[in-house]
Formats: sequence, C-alpha cells, structure tokens
Amino acid sequence: MSPVNAGIGLDRDLVCIDLETTGGHPSRNRIIEIGLIEIDRDGEERTWSTLVNPGVRIPSQIEAFTGISNEMVVDAPPFEDVHNELLRRLHGRLFVAHNARFDYGFVRAELLRLGIRFVAPVLCTVKLSRRIHPEHPRHNLDSVMARHGLSCNARHRALGDATVLRDLLDIWKRSVDGAELNAHIDALLTETSLPPQLDADLADEMPEGPGVYRFYGADDVLLYVGKSKHIRKRVLEHFAASHRSVTEAKLAQQVRRVDWTETAGELGALLAEARSVKTLRPLSNRKLRSTQAVTLFFVPSADGAERLESMDISDVQSTDRQDYFGLYKDSKTALHAAAEICRAHRLCPKVLGLEAGRGSGSDDGSCFAYQLSRCKGACVGKELAALHNARARLAFAANRIASWPFRGRVAVVESDWRGCQDWHVIEQWRYLGTAREESDARELSLGNEHPFDADIYRILRRLFSDPGQARIVELF
Repeated sequence: MSPVNAGIGLDRDLVCIDLETTGGHPSRNRIIEIGLIEIDRDGEERTWSTLVNPGVRIPSQIEAFTGISNEMVVDAPPFEDVHNELLRRLHGRLFVAHNARFDYGFVRAELLRLGIRFVAPVLCTVKLSRRIHPEHPRHNLDSVMARHGLSCNARHRALGDATVLRDLLDIWKRSVDGAELNAHIDALLTETSLPPQLDADLADEMPEGPGVYRFYGADDVLLYVGKSKHIRKRVLEHFAASHRSVTEAKLAQQVRRVDWTETAGELGALLAEARSVKTLRPLSNRKLRSTQAVTLFFVPSADGAERLESMDISDVQSTDRQDYFGLYKDSKTALHAAAEICRAHRLCPKVLGLEAGRGSGSDDGSCFAYQLSRCKGACVGKELAALHNARARLAFAANRIASWPFRGRVAVVESDWRGCQDWHVIEQWRYLGTAREESDARELSLGNEHPFDADIYRILRRLFSDPGQARIVELF
C-alpha cells in the first residue's frame, strides 16, 4: 500500500514512470524494463531504470517495437529481485504515466503475484493532454511530442519515455495557468466512485483500452455484457449514470462483481461481445441474445410468378446466401419488412404471397393494393410475370445477403498501441475465433460449432465496406 501524499495539482512528490512489457495484458504478460524519474516537491530529481527478466520469451513484434531482445534480458534480474527498490521509489508519490492504467496495471499485477497489494494516486498524461488541448484529436506520445517540440533519443525504451513525461510536465507548468492546471489534475484524481458493494480497488484494476466487460449479480449470476474502446471509462459511466437512468440505477444496485477481457482493438471487442451475449445469455442483454435470424427468398410458382418465403438463415448453404434477402429476428418481422418494400415499389402483395385470397370486395381476383392503384396489376395479368419478378428482385436487391468476398478463410489483424496483435479468423461470414499468432490462426477451422450469426455478419459487412480500415490476411 502506497499512501497518498498531500498536495495540489503537481505541487507534490511524484514519479514519472514508463514500462516495456511482453504484451498488452497485465494478467498474462510481464514487465521487461522499468524506467522512472522521481521528482520531489522542491524540484530535486532522481532517475532509475532496469531491465527485467520476464521468465518468458519476448514476442518478435515486441522485440521490434522496443529494441529489447531475449538476449538482453537473459541476465537481468526477475521482478521479484527489483520489486523492493521499485516500491521504495514509488512510495508516497503521484504515479504519472502516459496511458497510465497500462503501466499502473502492470505494476499492480506483478506485485500481486508476490502477494503485495499496491495502491497509488494515478495521473494519466493522455487524459491531462486532452483536457489541456481539447482542440487536438490525437494525444498519443508521438503526437504530444511533435506538438510541444520534444525529442527522445530512446523512444520506446522505459527511461527515455519517462524523461519525455518529465519534460512534458515542465512545459505544462510554464505554459498553462497554474489554477487551471491544478483544476484539471485534481479533477482527474477524483473520478467517479464505484457502488459501495464493489471493491474500491476495482477502479485501479480496470484497463483503459478496448475489450468486453461483464457485470455479475448475487450468486454470480451474469447480468450484463458490454463492449467499449475504453473499458474503465465505460464501466464508470454505467455507475455515474445511475442517478439519471432507471435501468442504470437498477444495474448498479444489483452488480456484485465486474470482470473483463482486453482486446487489441474495437473489432475484437465487437466480436467478443456478440459471441459472449449469445453463449452466456446475460439477463440484461436483450438485443443480441437471439441466436436465430430469418431471411427471405423467391420461389417460382406454376404460372411463372415468384413469391416470397422466409426461412432460418442457419438452414441456408454458405454458397447460396447471395440468393437471400435481409436478416430479421423472426418470420413476422421479415414479412412485415417485405410488405413495406412491396408498397414502396408498387409490387403486388398477392403475387408475392403477402396477401392471401381475393381482395376486399374484388370479383376479378385483384389484390387490395390494385384497387387503390398501388399495384401495377400482376395479380390480374396487366403486368407480365417476368417483369414483376424482375422489379421485385430489383426492389429487394439492397437487402441481398452479400457473397463472401474472399477465396477462403481470412484473418482480420488488429494491433494495439504496443504492437500486440489479435488475429480474428473469419470464413463465409462466420467467426471462427481469435488467435495471438499467425500460426495459431491458421489452425482454426470452420465447423458446426460456428453458426452464421446475423450480428457478426453486420459487423463484418461494415468493416469490409471500407477495406482500407483493416489489415486482412488470406489463409489457405
């Protein structure tokens, strides 16, 4: 436990710290380098850095990102041999870092492995930069350095990046009004509190990055699954809104435990949420819980006209989906949507099978729409069946289920800000799973346990509509 020292704004003892790690997740990755600068309230400074042997291999992408190789850490001390020195230097200080929850989360995780609970006030310079310069869209360290004319000879090394933070604080002290700067910092240090039944340490443990989060109630019943680009921020928003929304207030009262799964990017969060809601069936997720989806297709009649029928999309062969139109929660919803399209394009509801029997008061077999001049007369032979068929298919074309745009399986590769990757494997619009390495991604195969999911289809359609926004690797 690290007690909070008194102070206002930056007028306190603090430490600018940066870590290099084997990946982006404190629960499964390890620290490989620590760099920090202690800054006393009177301005005195001390620097300290050390490589750390993580006890596991450093992935190639992390080696390329940081320049720290497995050979460099083989003779370095393990974390357990440096933790006392680290705790001594952090004691009583404001913990300052860029994407601070990342560094703070790793320090807490490594110490918890040794049976030590560490708590400190945390200041994130990304959040502080957003408050000071809301007019700028980007606040990653490279952008902030360019904006303020800062340079670093050891970028992506722990002490080099910690030094940048020290220099950045000095710039803000000189360029920002003192009262304004203190107000921004103090606001960031007094964020929304959690409901009383939750462990207060939860706010320190939640990550800032993307992923899915889960709320559990009494007896560990799963209440809700959500996704966000910023897990910690979104979870706190649920509880901050509890006094405004009846739904949020009820959820805040019921929740007894929160956990989460981090992802490399937003797509991973969307896919994980869609799958989790269907497999775990949380009580409060209504929209995504259904595993069924209905589609429409044309069936030829004896007279050559085509009528519409509905069927479960899971019964459709992958190669035939381009002959099907729309995805709906049930047949009633599908036929209602078809009727709307029919009216908009003056199609015949009777020919399409949307209206049974003879029209109201009709002796000639015409549909009710024809009597209102809203049908071109396919029901009474005034419009050729072939022409009506063509108009109907054209009217429904915008709802056509897209054909798979690749030759086979593909992986959509997402990277987080440290270069760690998620390989999301997709085939015929079906999500097969996520791997951390390309070799593992190639092992994932399509099977009956991967049904067609309408929500995942919609997610991927949006993604593939702009190919430039994703890195796609074809797997053969």
